[in-house]
Amino acid sequence: MLQIVYQDEYFVAINKPHGLLVHKSPIATDVQEFAVQLLQEQLERKVFPIHRLDRKTSGILIFALSSEYAKAMQTIFVNDNTKKIYWAIVRGYFPDEIEVDYALTNDKGKVQEAVTSFKTFTRSELNIPLGKFETSRYSFIQASPKTGRMHQIRKHLSHLHHPIIGDRPHGCNKQNRMFKEKWNMMTMLLHAKEMHFTHPITEEPIILRAPLFSTFENMIKELQLKH
Repeated sequence: MLQIVYQDEYFVAINKPHGLLVHKSPIATDVQEFAVQLLQEQLERKVFPIHRLDRKTSGILIFALSSEYAKAMQTIFVNDNTKKIYWAIVRGYFPDEIEVDYALTNDKGKVQEAVTSFKTFTRSELNIPLGKFETSRYSFIQASPKTGRMHQIRKHLSHLHHPIIGDRPHGCNKQNRMFKEKWNMMTMLLHAKEMHFTHPITEEPIILRAPLFSTFENMIKELQLKH
């Protein structure tokens, strides 16, 4: 059963697990379960996804409860006052705070402006040799995208040479292999933690929060990244 973090008469927000597709995709023909299908069965009514969340990313995913409400809800994603907060674990010692303004090319070859603000919660260094390094360094960070490009956070972190642990293809193959061998961990450690916006219908302030899943929580402990 999907974890519902908010519901009113207009929309519902779930905490999407890692690895769950939002809806059917031609690039994953072997998949039998999708967030749309599971939520419709759970609520026994039709739902309308109003934004995307990568299959590998967990966290807040919003569905409207009618096609009419879907059009209204979609406006929150073009509103500059909407705030989205993601948590991630990345390779290396990340800067305390940094804003990345680095354009990205989409799957149709179009170059688009992309801006993300980052800050670090905590860092760790473990006695785990990897490649030419005698130790391994990690950072637990927050990301706040100011634009909404596909794989924006993942690509910006790869651009900074601080890829997300478990990310493929934008991550570090050596790190991903080590996490699989040492911890049997193949999850991408990126989570849509919070969303702040004004309800487009009631005009009330809305704050959505999605708890971390156990794999992410366990890796915070294993990597000594408590904050």
